[in-house]
Amino acid sequence: MTIKLGINGFGRIGRNVLRAAIQ
Repeated sequence: MTIKLGINGFGRIGRNVLRAAIQ
């Protein structure tokens, strides 16, 4: 459960964070 939530959260929020970090 934690791993599934972590991957889902990282995929959604991580993508935004990565985009902000690159910019």
